[in-house]
Amino acid sequence: MEYLIFGMMCALTAVLALKIYLLQKGLKEIDDCLEEILDHDSNRQITLSSRDRSICLLASRLNIHLGELRKSRLKYTNGDRELKESITNISHDLRTPLTAISGYLELLENKLSFDVCSTEVLRCLTVIRNRTEHMKQLTEELFRYSLALSVPEGKPQLLSLNKVLEESLLSFYEALLKKGITPTVSLPETPVMRTLDPAALSRVFQNVLGNAVKYSGGDLSLCLTEAGTVICSNAAPNLNPLLVDQLFDRYYTVETVSSPEAEGSTGLGLSIARLLTERMGGGISAVCIQQTCSSIPLQSHHTENRLEITIRFPA
Repeated sequence: MEYLIFGMMCALTAVLALKIYLLQKGLKEIDDCLEEILDHDSNRQITLSSRDRSICLLASRLNIHLGELRKSRLKYTNGDRELKESITNISHDLRTPLTAISGYLELLENKLSFDVCSTEVLRCLTVIRNRTEHMKQLTEELFRYSLALSVPEGKPQLLSLNKVLEESLLSFYEALLKKGITPTVSLPETPVMRTLDPAALSRVFQNVLGNAVKYSGGDLSLCLTEAGTVICSNAAPNLNPLLVDQLFDRYYTVETVSSPEAEGSTGLGLSIARLLTERMGGGISAVCIQQTCSSIPLQSHHTENRLEITIRFPA
């Protein structure tokens, strides 16, 4: 009798062990299929070798939800593509009449320069000219942003971050000279090599530097580390820690900036920089550093805000 009970317990243990093994195997197959489907956006369904009722029911319900997820993803993708195409077409269509407006406005300005014209008329023409240029810049940035969203990433190439950063900085030589800014540049002697899209990388550096030049309080510091990190720092009197998180939002601008160069800002420069940086596998962030400074000999203290934008391209 004891042998019979022992045999039944062994048999029951073996059955339970087999049941647990089949359950684990089925769950492993579901996990592998889900990973394959989600990683590769595949249209395949979860298939099992197990015939366990509970596992098959779970797989069937997951297949239903995956089908609904594919429909939602396809609807989102189509809608997103149509929206990007519409933005591209609208911004492209706006450039043509704006170019014509600018041309006729230039003819009008040349005509009035030879005639007696009131100060009020000249003031109105100046306002029209400024607003027209602002609209042209906004339309151009919108067009470039829509292209950056829809155009696939360019072919990566092995390039030197040192060289691209130097070329980008030289392109702002006149703007820096005009604002009386002498940049402080720190570059490693050894080239920092990365495999990136050269056009996108140049655009990222130019947008970040352009933002620094536009809003700088009179200085600019640029540092490249051997780890592939670029740090751009400048005094930002009109910025504070509450506003810095919004700098990468589309169309966001610091409204309190009073410099004439900032009036035409579209707020897309840093947004495009973040888009392209993340597309190349990098990261970009910004912080507002508050420093306490003292004036000698009065010994009065004041707080200086500095904007520090960090771009990282890990090896």
